[in-house]
Amino acid sequence: MSNLNTVRSTGPHDSSWNTPDWHRERPVRFWDPSRKLLKAIRDYHRMKKRGALGQWLSKLCVLRYRFWSVVTGADIPLNCKIEGGLLLPHPNGVVVHPSVEIGPNCLLFQQVTITANVILGAHVDVGAGAKIIGPLQIGDHARIGANAVVLYDVPAGATVVGIPGRVVESQTGSVRATSPDLRPEMSQKEEQV
Repeated sequence: MSNLNTVRSTGPHDSSWNTPDWHRERPVRFWDPSRKLLKAIRDYHRMKKRGALGQWLSKLCVLRYRFWSVVTGADIPLNCKIEGGLLLPHPNGVVVHPSVEIGPNCLLFQQVTITANVILGAHVDVGAGAKIIGPLQIGDHARIGANAVVLYDVPAGATVVGIPGRVVESQTGSVRATSPDLRPEMSQKEEQV
């Protein structure tokens, strides 16, 4: 029996690797706060596109959004660009800046903070307590470890851990322990300062 939350993707050659899996966001029971929060955000965006009646109904969506934001303890703005399939297993303490773009089928655990001008690719998994401080871009299928502090771009398929974030593994091959941090190349003069 297959699990709807499992993503079977082999990469860019698989036609589903960047297609949102909407089953991940569907509420499965009455009390499902993280999925109800996402549903309120989705309904708000849907209603705003409709005419005058939609504008009025969007106000009801805002009330639902505020209720579920308080219940979950998450700060995910209504105007944030979130593609489908976002999964928030434990949404308490998740903070997302309004300018963030979240790709399809991403996974955010509790206490994650994502600051301004961050772009998450498809299928990015962010561990508990991770801080992503932009502006930066995180490639598709990247994994950010728990409590990592990411300050620079992350290549696709990489695994980043530590403070500051360091690549410890990539899809192209293992780069354990010898990997430099994610800082762009600096001259010796800049490093001395």
